[in-house]
Amino acid sequence: MIKVLLVDDSPVAITILKRILAKSPMIEVVGTAGNGREALSLIPQVKPDVICTDLHMPVMDGLEFTKEVMARHPLPILLVSVSALEGSINAFKVIEAGAVDMFLKPNASSGPDGERVASELIMKIKILAGVQVFRKIRPDSVSGAGISNIKEYKSKVQNPKSKIRIIVIGASTGGPLALQTILTNLPADFPLPIICVQHISDGFLQGFIEWLFGQCRMKVEIAKSGDIPRPGNIYFPKEMTHLNLDGTGRFVLSSEPPYDGHRPSITITMKAIAGYYGNSAFGILLTGMGKDGAEGLLAIKQAGGITIAQDEASSIVFGMPKQAIFLGAAGYIAPLEEIGPLILNVGGQLLEQKKT
Repeated sequence: MIKVLLVDDSPVAITILKRILAKSPMIEVVGTAGNGREALSLIPQVKPDVICTDLHMPVMDGLEFTKEVMARHPLPILLVSVSALEGSINAFKVIEAGAVDMFLKPNASSGPDGERVASELIMKIKILAGVQVFRKIRPDSVSGAGISNIKEYKSKVQNPKSKIRIIVIGASTGGPLALQTILTNLPADFPLPIICVQHISDGFLQGFIEWLFGQCRMKVEIAKSGDIPRPGNIYFPKEMTHLNLDGTGRFVLSSEPPYDGHRPSITITMKAIAGYYGNSAFGILLTGMGKDGAEGLLAIKQAGGITIAQDEASSIVFGMPKQAIFLGAAGYIAPLEEIGPLILNVGGQLLEQKKT
């Protein structure tokens, strides 16, 4: 049984969440609180496995509450908020403080859409119940860890026959903070385009873009159909939209059905990159539940490109990288803290080649 604590100052929101979670025999709501301070006093009594918290609350809001939980009782936190409608950049401050994932606060609607929302929320809570928050990335958590086959990696990067022209990164649960760790290392004049496919709840993408944009030196934007990926830019697909490439390497957005349960699909984008760029592609698969991206990473490897999967120790959820490793799609396995420098190494090699 997964024990859940609900934190929200709206009695209506609490009622809706309790009704949804009651649909799962694996979940029990063990307590409710109207603000963060009240919730902090409840945690030692009810001993939750997962906390669902709103962002905007009186006395102590979701951001301060998350900071306190991480300092006192580290637990998986799911932000359940309407903040997407109020400027969801604030939601990512909660992620930065230690929350694992986010979800747009459901309303009282029923029917197919209501059932889909309920199913997604229940699945997120089940995923978070398996997360060990003390494994969140800290500098000391990867001391002594390193990329597998580092000499071979450097040799491949330095080989002019496999000159990298594009980087594609896929992530899911735990991805926003992982992407922040990687992308904020890169300079504004980084000589490659980067495409990122992040599974994210409806309504939060724009806030995520703004949050990253405020911390990255590279330009961060949503890909547009017909555009060509340009060096120094980081691209994300639109919400609920697959990102593909046409025969000239231009972006193609589509609303075709989800693939492996996801739209956007990491695998669809990675296969498109493999098909167009071949051995000039560099694919990276980060933390996340499920198997999306594993087939795509394999396509890049089979095309002769470079592929990296995040290691288990630094992954919030070791699902997608594990599947990629199982398929033989990961040419290299690396801790999160080393992936940014490895990308920088590729950029440095390209700049050196331009000088000679």
